[in-house]
Amino acid sequence: MLLRPTVWLLLATLLGVYGGNVFRHIQHRVFLSKEQEARSHLAKGMQWHLTPQLSMPKEMMLTQLLDHFNRQEKRTFKQRYYVNDAYWQKPHGPVFLYIGGEGSLSPYSVQYGHHVEMAQQYKALLVALEHRYYGVSLNEDGLTDENIHFLSSQQALADLASFHLFITQQYNMSSSNKWICFGGSYPGSLSAWFRLKFPHLVYAAVSSSAPVRAQLDFTGYNQVVAASLSNPVVGGSKECLQAVRKAFQVVDKMLKAGNLSVLEKDFFSCGNLSLPEDQAQLVSNLADIFMGAVQYDHEITGSNIADICSIMTSGPSYTQLIRVLQRYLETEGMKCLDNSYQMELLVLRNTSLSPSGVGERQWYYQTCTEFGYYQTCEDSRCPFSPLMTLQSQVQLCQEVFGVPLSSVDESVHFTNEYYGADHPKSSRILFVNGDIDPWHALSVLHNQSRSELAILINGTSHCANMNSARPTDTFPLKMARLEIANQVGHWLQAAQEELSKND
Repeated sequence: MLLRPTVWLLLATLLGVYGGNVFRHIQHRVFLSKEQEARSHLAKGMQWHLTPQLSMPKEMMLTQLLDHFNRQEKRTFKQRYYVNDAYWQKPHGPVFLYIGGEGSLSPYSVQYGHHVEMAQQYKALLVALEHRYYGVSLNEDGLTDENIHFLSSQQALADLASFHLFITQQYNMSSSNKWICFGGSYPGSLSAWFRLKFPHLVYAAVSSSAPVRAQLDFTGYNQVVAASLSNPVVGGSKECLQAVRKAFQVVDKMLKAGNLSVLEKDFFSCGNLSLPEDQAQLVSNLADIFMGAVQYDHEITGSNIADICSIMTSGPSYTQLIRVLQRYLETEGMKCLDNSYQMELLVLRNTSLSPSGVGERQWYYQTCTEFGYYQTCEDSRCPFSPLMTLQSQVQLCQEVFGVPLSSVDESVHFTNEYYGADHPKSSRILFVNGDIDPWHALSVLHNQSRSELAILINGTSHCANMNSARPTDTFPLKMARLEIANQVGHWLQAAQEELSKND
């Protein structure tokens, strides 16, 4: 498993649930790209004197209870956080909380992004908290089977409540300092849930690309991938989708016919494909390339819908699928494709700590015990291989954590009961999604009430609105950011009016 120590998670981006290992390599490149973009953004600000504070925020640690719900449990852990007070109008300015997710937190979380631009506009204090059990925010034995059960969204929300108290005391704040929280992907769900469960602490929330509805068999993911591959707005076409579908049908037929040596050679497999589990890994790895291109459309060079569709429609579908893989391997600097199921098990069973990058073991544990989110292809609308089954993914819960299917299913139902799924019945939450993002299928897409609002952005993908402004931004994305900023301003104005009435 590649985890390079220089990688920081800049803007939360939901993990692709395990099917193949290609998706995590794509994510790795996305993270590196975002880090470079943040550096360039800050450098330009220094050049044009637009950024008041350019020094890297200091890494700070907060002592947290390991279990907030059992006061007999006295163990604690250190949780990382960052603060940027460069824009804050003391003492009554608002607080913008950036919520960390399923990877290490970056100091850029309080220096880069649309929430930072809004902090400048509204004179807010910027604070960011790393999620427990990710990055450096866990104890040495935290990932063992005995201790990983302290990892949950409920504990994470309690961490946020404790952090709220800590910051309030550190900066001598009062009820006049209104908190607004921000998050994207899983942290987008946490943002909505923090407002839902702790409305006395958080005045409002922006929830971007948030899959607030847990789902065991997430068939909708690849249905959206199919729709996006055929969407001309982002460079897709019906011909592209058909080519992808035909290519995977050929691969499936070859697998059934036992033409394994041909497939091993054509798709540069590092090992043989004699085991059914390794065959499923192959098709999942190939599908990951397309899923990554859709989820992270235009986030990294060469990995977007338009480019991948251009290749797939330039010749026989099976041949072009090989070309797509070749380009991926060249980009990653790989000579072959690792299709070993046993290697995937080793990755998920690895309990050693990694202070950077994404947490594969941790996130899979959360899917087994809270969310599901398994991206399958047993539905006829999926363009990939039916070997990407629910059973093959849930099987990992049993093999790695000893969690049976029945328990996973029960956990998913409980999560939806606990948070309200995509009808949370809260207030002052803005849900933001892109319509080509596969995760929008599990989010809130329509206004639920006067204060539970939704924005669906045409032609944008996962968490695109959370980036700082780019010259290449589309008009719908620009308008969405303007609408988000206006809504934040409306909330802060309403808060000020409430305070004036109470004086």
